[in-house]
Amino acid sequence: MASPSFWDHQENARNTIEEANKLKQWVEPWRSLAKEARELQEMAELLQEESDEDLETEWLRELDELTRHLEDLEFRTMLQGDDDHRDAILTIHPGAGGLESQDWAEMLLRMYTRWAERRGFSVNVLDLQPGEEAGVKSASLEIKGEYVYGYLKAEKGIHRLVRISPFDSQSRRHTSFASVFVYPEVEDDIEVEVDEADLRIDTYRASGAGGQHVNKTDSAVRITHKPTGIVVSCQQERSQHKNRNTAMKMLRAALYEHALREQEEEREALEATKTEIGWGNQIRSYVFAPYTMVNDHRTEVKDADVHGVMDGKLDSFIEAYLKQFGATAAA
Repeated sequence: MASPSFWDHQENARNTIEEANKLKQWVEPWRSLAKEARELQEMAELLQEESDEDLETEWLRELDELTRHLEDLEFRTMLQGDDDHRDAILTIHPGAGGLESQDWAEMLLRMYTRWAERRGFSVNVLDLQPGEEAGVKSASLEIKGEYVYGYLKAEKGIHRLVRISPFDSQSRRHTSFASVFVYPEVEDDIEVEVDEADLRIDTYRASGAGGQHVNKTDSAVRITHKPTGIVVSCQQERSQHKNRNTAMKMLRAALYEHALREQEEEREALEATKTEIGWGNQIRSYVFAPYTMVNDHRTEVKDADVHGVMDGKLDSFIEAYLKQFGATAAA
């Protein structure tokens, strides 16, 4: 980079700088931890020579902090997929069951929103189709932050709810299902060919919050990619033009994911869209009655604090999945 001719080829120069910055994100934290470890070693040697209660307390505190930082960095080494560093688009669809499943889909929407907020990620609602009575028929979120896709790829699949239904006058127990799919958000510099002839673009009147202007115009946009059957929709903006641009970004992300899976002959997530959202396919169960328990069927990690999980306490499940499957986790 110090060479006078470095910027002669600007695209190559930018790629080199980007790669260097990525490497720095790994090298510098390790150097910092190594320095802290050496300082702790020196403190330990002092404590061996002379007892000092205050110094020992400080040493233990700094050792705990070093251990925590080391574990965090060790976990980050599992996020090495080509797309793990990207932002993510997360979509939720209820299974069969009408009102019950739609309400469950809305609960999941809140859960992932709270999880993102807990980690300091930004959340943008791209599309939200409310149910007639309650819940949602579908929802799409754009979640931005460091390694968002790397974390959320662990959440792809069918999620099962068992509870006493608040909509059942006889207070019977119901089981509901909803599907969660996650795509890496495709940046503008990644080429994804989209033939306009392959698209069906529909406009419709937006529903839900957004003001009178939104509800009086056909501003919402739905795009169907006919060769793959991928459907995306957006009603975020009042402008049909802006919604179309956002929907195209969502479609590019979905097509990029589709292309990766074709190349690797691993299309589990996309094939799951063709399977029943129901029994036998769930990755995780959330039980509210007759006991409380969240159970991940892939890792067997359990948490009795179901309300905490629904409030976004998902890291134990995500980390266990990534630790167990590592590089084989869906990328």
